[in-house]
Amino acid sequence: MALDTQPGIAQYDAPEKDLYEIGEMPPMGYVPKQMYAWTIRRERHGDPDKSFKVEVVDTPLPDSHEVLVLVMAAGVNYNGVWAGKGVPISPFNVHGAEFHIAGSDASGIVWAVGDKVRNWKVGDEVVIHCNRDDGDDEECNGGDPMFSPTQRIWGYETPDGSFAQFTNVQAQQLMPRPRHLTWEESACYTLTLATAYRMLFGHHPHELKPGQNVLVWGASGGLGSYAIQLANTAGANAIGVISEEDKRDFVMSLGAKGVINRRDFKCWGQLPIVNSPEYTEWLKEARKFGKAIWEITGKGVSVDMVFEHPGEATFPVSTLVVKKGGMVVICAGTTGYNTTFDVRYMWMHQKRLQGSHFAHLKQAAAANKLMIERRLDPCMSEVFPWAEIPEAHMKMMRNEHKPGNMAVLVQSPKTGLRTLEDALDAR
Repeated sequence: MALDTQPGIAQYDAPEKDLYEIGEMPPMGYVPKQMYAWTIRRERHGDPDKSFKVEVVDTPLPDSHEVLVLVMAAGVNYNGVWAGKGVPISPFNVHGAEFHIAGSDASGIVWAVGDKVRNWKVGDEVVIHCNRDDGDDEECNGGDPMFSPTQRIWGYETPDGSFAQFTNVQAQQLMPRPRHLTWEESACYTLTLATAYRMLFGHHPHELKPGQNVLVWGASGGLGSYAIQLANTAGANAIGVISEEDKRDFVMSLGAKGVINRRDFKCWGQLPIVNSPEYTEWLKEARKFGKAIWEITGKGVSVDMVFEHPGEATFPVSTLVVKKGGMVVICAGTTGYNTTFDVRYMWMHQKRLQGSHFAHLKQAAAANKLMIERRLDPCMSEVFPWAEIPEAHMKMMRNEHKPGNMAVLVQSPKTGLRTLEDALDAR
Protein backbone atom coordinates (compact mmCIF):
# COMPACT_ATOMS: atom_id res chain seq x y z
CA MET A 1 0.00 0.00 0.00
CA ALA A 2 1.27 3.48 -0.85
CA LEU A 3 2.23 5.76 2.00
CA ASP A 4 -0.78 7.16 3.84
CA THR A 5 -3.42 5.75 1.49
CA GLN A 6 -6.91 6.24 2.91
CA PRO A 7 -8.62 2.86 3.52
CA GLY A 8 -12.35 2.21 3.48
CA ILE A 9 -14.55 3.29 6.37
CA ALA A 10 -14.66 0.81 9.24
CA GLN A 11 -18.04 -0.83 9.88
CA TYR A 12 -19.35 -0.81 13.46
CA ASP A 13 -22.58 -0.63 15.45
CA ALA A 14 -23.32 2.23 17.82
CA PRO A 15 -26.53 3.73 19.23
CA GLU A 16 -27.83 7.15 18.24
CA LYS A 17 -27.86 9.47 21.26
CA ASP A 18 -28.03 13.19 21.98
CA LEU A 19 -24.73 13.17 23.90
CA TYR A 20 -21.78 10.78 24.00
CA GLU A 21 -19.19 10.39 26.70
CA ILE A 22 -15.57 11.27 25.93
CA GLY A 23 -14.10 8.40 23.90
CA GLU A 24 -17.52 6.98 23.01
CA MET A 25 -17.94 6.73 19.24
CA PRO A 26 -21.22 7.73 17.56
CA PRO A 27 -22.34 5.96 14.38
CA MET A 28 -20.28 7.16 11.44
CA GLY A 29 -21.69 10.48 10.24
CA TYR A 30 -24.29 10.78 13.00
CA VAL A 31 -24.15 14.23 14.63
CA PRO A 32 -25.43 14.35 18.22
CA LYS A 33 -27.28 17.41 19.45
CA GLN A 34 -24.71 18.17 22.13
CA MET A 35 -21.05 17.59 22.95
CA TYR A 36 -18.52 18.02 25.73
CA ALA A 37 -16.07 20.92 25.42
CA TRP A 38 -13.49 22.71 27.52
CA THR A 39 -14.80 26.27 27.46
CA ILE A 40 -13.46 29.68 28.45
CA ARG A 41 -15.79 32.52 29.42
CA ARG A 42 -14.87 36.17 29.67
CA GLU A 43 -15.58 36.35 33.41
CA ARG A 44 -13.16 33.45 34.02
CA HIS A 45 -10.12 34.94 32.28
CA GLY A 46 -6.98 33.91 34.13
CA ASP A 47 -4.52 31.03 34.31
CA PRO A 48 -5.69 27.94 32.40
CA ASP A 49 -6.44 25.94 35.56
CA LYS A 50 -9.11 28.54 36.40
CA SER A 51 -10.31 29.70 32.99
CA PHE A 52 -10.87 26.25 31.39
CA LYS A 53 -14.08 24.44 32.42
CA VAL A 54 -15.88 21.42 30.93
CA GLU A 55 -19.38 22.22 29.69
CA VAL A 56 -22.03 20.52 27.58
CA VAL A 57 -22.70 22.71 24.54
CA ASP A 58 -24.58 22.39 21.27
CA THR A 59 -22.75 20.55 18.51
CA PRO A 60 -22.06 22.96 15.62
CA LEU A 61 -23.40 22.22 12.16
CA PRO A 62 -21.36 22.90 9.02
CA ASP A 63 -22.33 25.61 6.57
CA SER A 64 -22.12 24.99 2.81
CA HIS A 65 -18.31 25.25 2.61
CA GLU A 66 -17.58 23.85 6.07
CA VAL A 67 -16.77 20.46 7.53
CA LEU A 68 -17.56 18.99 10.93
CA VAL A 69 -14.66 16.93 12.31
CA LEU A 70 -14.78 14.41 15.12
CA VAL A 71 -11.67 15.31 17.14
CA MET A 72 -9.54 12.29 18.00
CA ALA A 73 -6.68 14.26 19.54
CA ALA A 74 -5.60 17.89 19.82
CA GLY A 75 -2.36 19.81 20.13
CA VAL A 76 -1.31 22.10 22.96
CA ASN A 77 0.23 25.45 22.06
CA TYR A 78 0.51 28.92 23.52
CA ASN A 79 -2.73 30.03 21.84
CA GLY A 80 -4.59 28.22 24.62
CA VAL A 81 -2.65 30.02 27.34
CA TRP A 82 -3.30 33.38 25.70
CA ALA A 83 -6.99 32.60 25.20
CA GLY A 84 -7.39 31.55 28.82
CA LYS A 85 -5.65 34.60 30.21
CA GLY A 86 -7.24 37.00 27.73
CA VAL A 87 -3.85 38.49 26.77
CA PRO A 88 -2.47 40.04 24.65
CA ILE A 89 -6.14 40.35 23.65
CA SER A 90 -9.30 38.62 24.78
CA PRO A 91 -10.66 36.32 22.06
CA PHE A 92 -14.12 37.63 22.96
CA ASN A 93 -13.06 41.04 21.63
CA VAL A 94 -12.53 39.37 18.24
CA HIS A 95 -15.42 36.93 17.80
CA GLY A 96 -17.97 38.13 20.37
CA ALA A 97 -19.32 34.65 21.08
CA GLU A 98 -20.79 33.63 24.43
CA PHE A 99 -17.98 31.16 25.16
CA HIS A 100 -14.64 30.20 23.65
CA ILE A 101 -13.28 26.73 22.86
CA ALA A 102 -9.50 26.92 22.52
CA GLY A 103 -7.24 24.58 20.57
CA SER A 104 -5.63 25.32 17.20
CA ASP A 105 -4.34 21.84 16.31
CA ALA A 106 -6.23 18.59 15.80
CA SER A 107 -6.37 15.23 14.12
CA GLY A 108 -9.71 13.64 13.47
CA ILE A 109 -12.31 12.19 11.14
CA VAL A 110 -14.60 14.07 8.77
CA TRP A 111 -18.08 13.57 10.25
CA ALA A 112 -20.31 15.86 8.16
CA VAL A 113 -19.76 18.09 5.13
CA GLY A 114 -21.50 21.14 3.72
CA ASP A 115 -23.35 20.80 0.43
CA LYS A 116 -20.65 22.65 -1.54
CA VAL A 117 -17.67 20.71 -0.19
CA ARG A 118 -16.14 18.59 -2.96
CA ASN A 119 -12.68 17.51 -1.79
CA TRP A 120 -13.61 15.78 1.47
CA LYS A 121 -16.11 13.11 2.49
CA VAL A 122 -17.38 11.51 5.67
CA GLY A 123 -14.77 9.10 7.02
CA ASP A 124 -11.67 10.91 5.75
CA GLU A 125 -8.89 11.10 8.33
CA VAL A 126 -7.44 14.60 8.51
CA VAL A 127 -5.32 17.12 10.32
CA ILE A 128 -6.49 20.71 10.60
CA HIS A 129 -4.48 23.85 9.92
CA CYS A 130 -5.60 26.93 11.78
CA ASN A 131 -5.85 29.66 9.10
CA ARG A 132 -9.40 30.76 8.36
CA ASP A 133 -10.56 33.41 5.89
CA ASP A 134 -13.64 34.30 3.85
CA GLY A 135 -11.89 33.45 0.59
CA ASP A 136 -13.52 36.14 -1.52
CA ASP A 137 -11.04 39.03 -1.49
CA GLU A 138 -8.01 39.87 -3.63
CA GLU A 139 -5.45 38.43 -1.21
CA CYS A 140 -7.27 35.11 -1.11
CA ASN A 141 -7.40 35.03 -4.90
CA GLY A 142 -3.93 35.66 -6.26
CA GLY A 143 -2.29 37.28 -3.25
CA ASP A 144 -1.37 35.96 0.18
CA PRO A 145 -4.38 34.77 2.22
CA MET A 146 -2.47 35.63 5.39
CA PHE A 147 -2.84 39.30 4.38
CA SER A 148 -6.61 39.01 3.95
CA PRO A 149 -8.62 41.38 6.17
CA THR A 150 -10.77 38.36 7.04
CA GLN A 151 -7.85 36.19 8.17
CA ARG A 152 -8.36 34.63 11.61
CA ILE A 153 -6.65 31.92 13.64
CA TRP A 154 -9.05 29.07 14.34
CA GLY A 155 -9.28 28.26 18.05
CA TYR A 156 -7.94 31.65 19.09
CA GLU A 157 -9.67 34.34 17.03
CA THR A 158 -12.63 32.04 16.37
CA PRO A 159 -14.75 30.49 19.14
CA ASP A 160 -14.71 26.88 17.95
CA GLY A 161 -11.33 25.21 18.53
CA SER A 162 -10.22 21.63 19.03
CA PHE A 163 -10.78 21.03 22.76
CA ALA A 164 -14.20 19.52 22.11
CA GLN A 165 -15.61 16.29 20.73
CA PHE A 166 -16.46 18.03 17.45
CA THR A 167 -15.10 21.10 15.71
CA ASN A 168 -16.45 22.99 12.73
CA VAL A 169 -13.86 24.23 10.21
CA GLN A 170 -13.63 25.54 6.68
CA ALA A 171 -12.99 22.82 4.12
CA GLN A 172 -9.75 24.54 3.09
CA GLN A 173 -8.39 23.97 6.61
CA LEU A 174 -8.18 20.21 6.12
CA MET A 175 -5.11 18.23 5.06
CA PRO A 176 -4.52 14.46 4.84
CA ARG A 177 -3.39 12.85 8.07
CA PRO A 178 -0.02 11.05 8.06
CA ARG A 179 -1.31 7.56 8.72
CA HIS A 180 2.00 6.23 9.98
CA LEU A 181 1.57 8.48 13.01
CA THR A 182 -0.71 7.94 15.98
CA TRP A 183 -3.73 10.18 16.46
CA GLU A 184 -1.88 12.15 19.11
CA GLU A 185 1.30 12.50 17.01
CA SER A 186 -0.84 13.70 14.10
CA ALA A 187 -2.48 16.30 16.35
CA CYS A 188 0.61 17.94 17.79
CA TYR A 189 2.53 19.40 14.86
CA THR A 190 0.55 21.43 12.32
CA LEU A 191 0.51 24.87 13.97
CA THR A 192 4.18 24.94 14.92
CA LEU A 193 5.40 23.20 11.77
CA ALA A 194 3.50 25.43 9.34
CA THR A 195 4.48 28.54 11.30
CA ALA A 196 8.13 27.53 11.12
CA TYR A 197 7.83 26.72 7.41
CA ARG A 198 6.49 30.17 6.52
CA MET A 199 9.11 31.86 8.68
CA LEU A 200 11.94 30.07 6.91
CA PHE A 201 10.62 29.87 3.36
CA GLY A 202 7.74 32.34 3.03
CA HIS A 203 9.35 35.79 2.85
CA HIS A 204 11.00 36.37 -0.52
CA PRO A 205 13.85 36.92 -1.22
CA HIS A 206 14.96 35.73 2.21
CA GLU A 207 13.95 32.09 1.82
CA LEU A 208 16.44 29.91 3.66
CA LYS A 209 18.84 28.40 1.12
CA PRO A 210 21.37 25.55 1.09
CA GLY A 211 24.53 26.40 2.97
CA GLN A 212 23.02 29.33 4.85
CA ASN A 213 23.00 29.64 8.64
CA VAL A 214 19.98 30.28 10.84
CA LEU A 215 19.95 31.03 14.56
CA VAL A 216 17.00 29.28 16.22
CA TRP A 217 15.76 30.56 19.57
CA GLY A 218 13.98 28.06 21.81
CA ALA A 219 15.51 25.23 19.82
CA SER A 220 14.07 22.48 22.02
CA GLY A 221 10.48 23.73 21.81
CA GLY A 222 7.76 23.04 19.29
CA LEU A 223 8.71 25.83 16.89
CA GLY A 224 12.43 25.38 17.30
CA SER A 225 12.43 21.62 16.82
CA TYR A 226 10.76 22.05 13.43
CA ALA A 227 12.95 24.98 12.43
CA ILE A 228 16.00 22.78 12.88
CA GLN A 229 14.50 19.89 10.93
CA LEU A 230 13.29 22.17 8.12
CA ALA A 231 16.71 23.79 7.88
CA ASN A 232 18.14 20.32 7.40
CA THR A 233 15.69 19.53 4.60
CA ALA A 234 16.86 22.72 2.84
CA GLY A 235 20.54 21.90 3.27
CA ALA A 236 21.03 24.82 5.66
CA ASN A 237 22.72 24.94 9.05
CA ALA A 238 20.75 25.52 12.25
CA ILE A 239 22.37 26.91 15.38
CA GLY A 240 20.09 26.18 18.32
CA VAL A 241 19.77 28.31 21.44
CA ILE A 242 18.71 26.62 24.68
CA SER A 243 18.19 27.77 28.25
CA GLU A 244 18.76 24.45 30.02
CA GLU A 245 21.83 22.29 29.47
CA ASP A 246 19.84 19.05 29.62
CA LYS A 247 18.21 20.01 26.31
CA ARG A 248 21.50 20.09 24.38
CA ASP A 249 21.50 16.43 23.34
CA PHE A 250 17.89 16.62 22.15
CA VAL A 251 18.62 19.63 19.95
CA MET A 252 21.76 18.07 18.52
CA SER A 253 19.81 14.87 17.80
CA LEU A 254 17.48 16.90 15.57
CA GLY A 255 20.45 17.82 13.38
CA ALA A 256 21.57 21.19 14.72
CA LYS A 257 25.05 22.20 13.63
CA GLY A 258 25.72 23.53 17.12
CA VAL A 259 24.01 24.60 20.34
CA ILE A 260 24.48 27.67 22.54
CA ASN A 261 23.21 27.98 26.11
CA ARG A 262 21.95 31.54 26.54
CA ARG A 263 22.49 31.36 30.31
CA ASP A 264 26.23 31.65 29.61
CA PHE A 265 25.63 35.29 28.62
CA LYS A 266 24.18 38.40 30.25
CA CYS A 267 22.65 40.42 27.44
CA TRP A 268 18.94 39.68 27.72
CA GLY A 269 15.98 41.99 28.09
CA GLN A 270 15.36 45.47 26.79
CA LEU A 271 18.25 47.37 25.29
CA PRO A 272 19.95 49.86 27.65
CA ILE A 273 20.16 53.50 26.58
CA VAL A 274 22.59 53.61 23.65
CA ASN A 275 26.11 54.72 24.60
CA SER A 276 25.38 54.53 28.34
CA PRO A 277 27.73 52.50 30.59
CA GLU A 278 25.03 49.82 30.76
CA TYR A 279 24.91 49.70 26.97
CA THR A 280 28.66 49.22 26.83
CA GLU A 281 28.37 46.21 29.13
CA TRP A 282 25.44 44.85 27.14
CA LEU A 283 27.33 45.21 23.85
CA LYS A 284 30.32 43.40 25.29
CA GLU A 285 28.16 40.43 26.26
CA ALA A 286 26.19 40.50 22.99
CA ARG A 287 29.40 40.39 20.97
CA LYS A 288 30.56 37.52 23.15
CA PHE A 289 27.36 35.73 22.14
CA GLY A 290 28.10 36.56 18.50
CA LYS A 291 31.55 35.02 18.82
CA ALA A 292 29.93 31.85 20.19
CA ILE A 293 27.97 31.70 16.93
CA TRP A 294 31.22 32.14 14.97
CA GLU A 295 32.72 29.18 16.81
CA ILE A 296 30.05 27.12 15.04
CA THR A 297 29.76 28.87 11.68
CA GLY A 298 33.37 30.03 11.28
CA LYS A 299 35.14 33.23 12.28
CA GLY A 300 33.36 36.28 10.89
CA VAL A 301 30.46 34.23 9.47
CA SER A 302 27.27 35.71 10.92
CA VAL A 303 23.90 34.06 10.52
CA ASP A 304 21.79 34.77 7.43
CA MET A 305 18.56 34.55 9.41
CA VAL A 306 17.36 34.65 13.00
CA PHE A 307 14.29 32.58 13.86
CA GLU A 308 12.70 34.75 16.57
CA HIS A 309 9.77 34.21 18.90
CA PRO A 310 10.82 35.12 22.49
CA GLY A 311 10.65 38.82 21.59
CA GLU A 312 11.50 41.25 24.38
CA ALA A 313 14.29 39.20 26.01
CA THR A 314 16.20 38.37 22.84
CA PHE A 315 15.30 40.85 20.11
CA PRO A 316 18.16 43.34 20.70
CA VAL A 317 20.71 40.53 20.33
CA SER A 318 18.95 39.04 17.30
CA THR A 319 19.10 42.30 15.40
CA LEU A 320 22.78 42.70 16.24
CA VAL A 321 24.07 39.24 15.31
CA VAL A 322 22.26 38.73 11.99
CA LYS A 323 24.52 39.48 9.05
CA LYS A 324 24.42 42.54 6.82
CA GLY A 325 21.42 42.15 4.53
CA GLY A 326 20.09 39.30 6.65
CA MET A 327 16.64 38.86 8.18
CA VAL A 328 15.20 38.60 11.67
CA VAL A 329 11.81 36.89 11.32
CA ILE A 330 9.52 36.88 14.36
CA CYS A 331 6.19 35.19 15.04
CA ALA A 332 5.57 35.78 18.76
CA GLY A 333 6.66 37.52 21.95
CA THR A 334 6.61 34.84 24.63
CA THR A 335 8.92 36.88 26.91
CA GLY A 336 7.17 40.20 26.26
CA TYR A 337 6.11 42.57 23.51
CA ASN A 338 8.15 45.71 24.20
CA THR A 339 11.00 44.87 21.88
CA THR A 340 13.95 47.23 21.51
CA PHE A 341 17.01 47.36 19.29
CA ASP A 342 19.82 49.62 18.13
CA VAL A 343 18.42 50.96 14.87
CA ARG A 344 21.85 52.08 13.67
CA TYR A 345 22.79 48.48 12.96
CA MET A 346 19.48 48.02 11.18
CA TRP A 347 19.73 50.80 8.63
CA MET A 348 23.51 50.89 8.19
CA HIS A 349 23.68 47.13 7.59
CA GLN A 350 20.37 47.03 5.70
CA LYS A 351 18.90 44.25 7.80
CA ARG A 352 15.31 43.14 7.43
CA LEU A 353 12.79 42.81 10.27
CA GLN A 354 9.94 40.55 9.22
CA GLY A 355 6.78 39.66 11.10
CA SER A 356 5.36 36.24 10.32
CA HIS A 357 1.98 34.76 11.22
CA PHE A 358 1.12 31.07 10.77
CA ALA A 359 0.87 30.06 7.06
CA HIS A 360 -1.57 29.78 4.18
CA LEU A 361 -2.82 26.44 2.86
CA LYS A 362 -0.12 26.00 0.20
CA GLN A 363 2.64 26.50 2.78
CA ALA A 364 0.91 24.33 5.39
CA ALA A 365 0.35 21.61 2.79
CA ALA A 366 4.01 21.70 1.71
CA ALA A 367 5.07 21.27 5.32
CA ASN A 368 2.50 18.51 5.86
CA LYS A 369 3.81 16.66 2.81
CA LEU A 370 7.23 16.48 4.45
CA MET A 371 5.59 14.85 7.46
CA ILE A 372 3.63 12.41 5.28
CA GLU A 373 6.87 11.50 3.49
CA ARG A 374 8.44 10.77 6.89
CA ARG A 375 11.16 13.36 6.40
CA LEU A 376 10.24 15.05 9.68
CA ASP A 377 9.66 13.81 13.21
CA PRO A 378 6.64 15.25 15.06
CA CYS A 379 8.80 15.50 18.20
CA MET A 380 5.87 14.69 20.45
CA SER A 381 7.08 14.84 24.04
CA GLU A 382 4.01 14.38 26.24
CA VAL A 383 0.41 13.25 25.89
CA PHE A 384 -2.30 14.23 28.37
CA PRO A 385 -5.78 12.75 28.87
CA TRP A 386 -8.87 14.87 28.26
CA ALA A 387 -9.24 15.67 31.96
CA GLU A 388 -5.76 17.24 32.11
CA ILE A 389 -6.08 19.80 29.32
CA PRO A 390 -5.84 22.73 31.78
CA GLU A 391 -2.76 21.23 33.47
CA ALA A 392 -1.06 20.76 30.08
CA HIS A 393 -1.47 24.48 29.46
CA MET A 394 -0.22 25.31 32.95
CA LYS A 395 2.95 23.35 32.26
CA MET A 396 3.45 25.27 29.04
CA MET A 397 2.77 28.61 30.75
CA ARG A 398 5.34 27.80 33.45
CA ASN A 399 7.83 26.50 30.86
CA GLU A 400 7.86 23.16 32.65
CA HIS A 401 6.98 21.04 29.61
CA LYS A 402 9.41 18.61 28.05
CA PRO A 403 11.24 19.41 24.80
CA GLY A 404 9.08 19.09 21.70
CA ASN A 405 5.30 19.22 21.26
CA MET A 406 2.42 18.25 23.54
CA ALA A 407 -0.85 16.57 22.64
CA VAL A 408 -4.10 15.70 24.43
CA LEU A 409 -6.53 12.86 23.79
CA VAL A 410 -10.13 13.70 22.96
CA GLN A 411 -12.09 10.88 21.32
CA SER A 412 -9.11 8.55 21.01
CA PRO A 413 -9.48 6.30 24.09
CA LYS A 414 -5.75 5.76 24.67
CA THR A 415 -2.35 6.52 23.24
CA GLY A 416 -0.67 4.56 20.47
CA LEU A 417 -3.71 4.15 18.20
CA ARG A 418 -3.29 4.79 14.48
CA THR A 419 -6.68 4.04 12.92
CA LEU A 420 -10.40 4.24 13.58
CA GLU A 421 -10.37 0.46 13.85
CA ASP A 422 -7.79 0.74 16.63
CA ALA A 423 -10.02 3.20 18.47
CA LEU A 424 -13.09 0.96 18.10
CA ASP A 425 -11.19 -2.09 19.35
CA ALA A 426 -9.91 -0.13 22.36
CA ARG A 427 -13.39 0.83 23.58
